[in-house]
Amino acid sequence: MSVPDRSSCPPCRLIMALAGTTAVLLATISPGGSDSASAQELGPLTRVSTGKSSFTSCTADKPAQQQGQLFRNTEIEPFVAADPSHPSNLLVGYQQDRWSNGGARGDVAGVSLDGGGSWRTVTLPGVARCSDGEFLRASDPWVDFSRSGVAYFMSLAFEADLTTRTGEFAGYGRNGMLVSRSTNGGLSWSAPVTLTEISNRHFLNDKNSLTADPNDADLAYAVWDRLVVFQLPPPAGFPSGGGPVGARARAKWLKDAQAAKAAAQERQPTQIVFAGPTRFTRTTNGGRSWERPRVIVNPGPNAQTINNIIVVQPNGTLINFFTHIYANGASQIELLRSFDKGRSFERRPTAIDLTFGFGTITPDAQERVRDAGILFDVAVDPDSGALYLVWQDLRFRGVDEVAFAMSTDGGSNWSEPIRVNQTPANANRFRQQAFIPAIEVGPDGRLVVTHYDFRNDQGEGERTDYWAVFCDPRADDCRRASSWGDERRLTERSFNMLDAPVAGGRFLGDYMGLERAGGAVHPVFGIATDRNRTDLFTRRITFGAAGSTARTVTEAARE
Repeated sequence: MSVPDRSSCPPCRLIMALAGTTAVLLATISPGGSDSASAQELGPLTRVSTGKSSFTSCTADKPAQQQGQLFRNTEIEPFVAADPSHPSNLLVGYQQDRWSNGGARGDVAGVSLDGGGSWRTVTLPGVARCSDGEFLRASDPWVDFSRSGVAYFMSLAFEADLTTRTGEFAGYGRNGMLVSRSTNGGLSWSAPVTLTEISNRHFLNDKNSLTADPNDADLAYAVWDRLVVFQLPPPAGFPSGGGPVGARARAKWLKDAQAAKAAAQERQPTQIVFAGPTRFTRTTNGGRSWERPRVIVNPGPNAQTINNIIVVQPNGTLINFFTHIYANGASQIELLRSFDKGRSFERRPTAIDLTFGFGTITPDAQERVRDAGILFDVAVDPDSGALYLVWQDLRFRGVDEVAFAMSTDGGSNWSEPIRVNQTPANANRFRQQAFIPAIEVGPDGRLVVTHYDFRNDQGEGERTDYWAVFCDPRADDCRRASSWGDERRLTERSFNMLDAPVAGGRFLGDYMGLERAGGAVHPVFGIATDRNRTDLFTRRITFGAAGSTARTVTEAARE
């Protein structure tokens, strides 16, 4: 959304001012893990998006009369799902033609019927004006399939934010959460169902996700946060995000965060600026209708939740994961469970870990990258019910990297966070950053984590690549950093992050897609292909013969 967009800056993160440049170290990428683990094999790099917008001839949204810069022919923020009844049917939701100040001209579906070998583009009807809808823009695409093959596509749809004559933010425009439904794998879509809609300038529905229940074809669950801003804009000096560096500083921050949490439960602050509870709804008839949304997490005054994501364990337990942003700016990943398919939820959330991230900046120009700094991704093993989390954290080497933690008891207890990205050390610490992580459980139970990093940067542009790293919990203890490895480079050549469009920073998306389908895992990710131009690609990962294909950083850079 446009400034102040709390999904891109909730609250705004600090940017570290580290310095130093050097050539990429010639370090070997260790395969790691068990010697008995079979090697992963990569399919060809395949374009998902066409590279040409389906909205080129659209005039319904009058783009010349809107504020902000329009990045035509950009595809941003992919999320992917696979039909469990037909695993070769893949669905990707993404934003088409991104605006600099929030959202896109519309949300679009990429559909594959051959396991990701080829793709076709399908526009969702009735969402944004360029697809015969009522809203100017759409954002936050999220897709899933029911066990019977019904496809869901959830979108945040909204009008432009309100501004004064001097250009100052004056509130949010009309906005809502919409869910479209398809019964033919995403090739055509019904008119969307509106889950919620509001025109009050103090309210913003934001950062949605949708999960189809893998155990019941009639059930699906939708969650998001609703920001209520009582003062527009918030007063100067309101607490901002970011975490401290160093164990002693982190310990003090944790103590302060816990004290702030306890104080918030005991008394109201003298000045209430905003609130941001989690709202939940579900369908019990396969998406034909949805229950009235209700609040399931109330973080208290001057606090909010964001990045609510529901997973379903094999025993049917629903677990809603979310980032809790406290009034003092501290961010913590927490969860809340339902044992009756969403009819009710626990009264108190379970805390997992504080997050310590400043966000990503490019190694040389030190431009901000809009990333997943306070977000996370979560996966559940469909057989054992084990839970896995990844997020960005600077606790390991002083810059944001990929943290991992796991739980084998339904989320009550979690392992200590470890760093799982294999990004080598570098005298320029910004080349050690790893960002926008995703995690999935592979078809054989192996864990797959994907992320971007700058290891191949050498000062000519901001060279960026996308990687996958693995751990097999059947053979190794994935709570140990040494169990992770056998890394694969998913990009064929580095791209320049400075070619990505600017939307609160150089922007590829707040999240990337990663999905298990049949005998493979399918990552879907953005690459900046030209100035202010991004396209979406996928690369099938299968699990083949034993052996290691470790390469040096120098060898990877030459490809």
